Amino acid sequence: MNQQDLSAFLWSVADLLRGDYKQSDYGKVILPFTVLRRIDCVLAPTKEAVLAEYKLRKEQGMPPAPFLRKASGQSFYNASRFDLGKLMGDQDNIALNLRAYIQGFSPEVRDIFDHFEFDTQIDRLAKAGLLYLVTEKFAKAPLHPDRVTNHQMGLVFEELIRRFAELSNETAGEHFTPREVIRLMVNLIFVEDDAALSKPGVVRTIYDPTAGTGGMLSVAEEYLTDMNPAASVALLGQELNPESYAICKADMLIKGQDVGNIAFGNTLSDDFHPGETFDYRTIGPE
Repeated sequence: MNQQDLSAFLWSVADLLRGDYKQSDYGKVILPFTVLRRIDCVLAPTKEAVLAEYKLRKEQGMPPAPFLRKASGQSFYNASRFDLGKLMGDQDNIALNLRAYIQGFSPEVRDIFDHFEFDTQIDRLAKAGLLYLVTEKFAKAPLHPDRVTNHQMGLVFEELIRRFAELSNETAGEHFTPREVIRLMVNLIFVEDDAALSKPGVVRTIYDPTAGTGGMLSVAEEYLTDMNPAASVALLGQELNPESYAICKADMLIKGQDVGNIAFGNTLSDDFHPGETFDYRTIGPE
């Protein structure tokens, strides 16, 4: 399944939502569920190892978090017995079990779903009789890393954000800025440094204090890695809008970036990176 077909498959959940949701609210369901399914697939190969490690460390009375991250092979984990597939086995308790699954994630992942206000959507979908159907649809989405790379997943997620933005006229420009505009800005930022950036072993930090949904950071990373695949790029950002912050942090997680570098809050009144210096500081248009 190519990227366009995959985006269309994920967005087809809108057919289930039509009537109970306004078009402008489709993304409030589709975006967090896409993130959830991707994480579900990423953690699947180490699920049993993580559960065994969790049981062992709890019996020993030790803080399990560092051991669970190691067992998962990722910077995040889920200690719940559930995954999306197991949720399908108990239709009557889908809301309760889905919440338990979300609560089993490590703090940085729970933070994403908190800012998506995912719990509100669980309630809304359950009351409309749609929660099981929507969860079932996403449980079938082929988002395993063996089939979809982080880069491809980032492009799919970007396409979903674009569709969401087009339907949300009241927030157009807040959630998404055309990538042609961002690429022009990124080219202007890096144009004089091409020679230095193409050297072996180059390491760069990029910070966007008004990160929006992370478009500027993502395109800047693409520019550097296309020019120099061996480059090491750290992305940092801060965003005030809760939904944009959740989308940005989710996008960074999907692409394998350290989501601890993405902060929530007002850069002017509560700078998350006071006194720090960066190789590049951008001001994103979204």
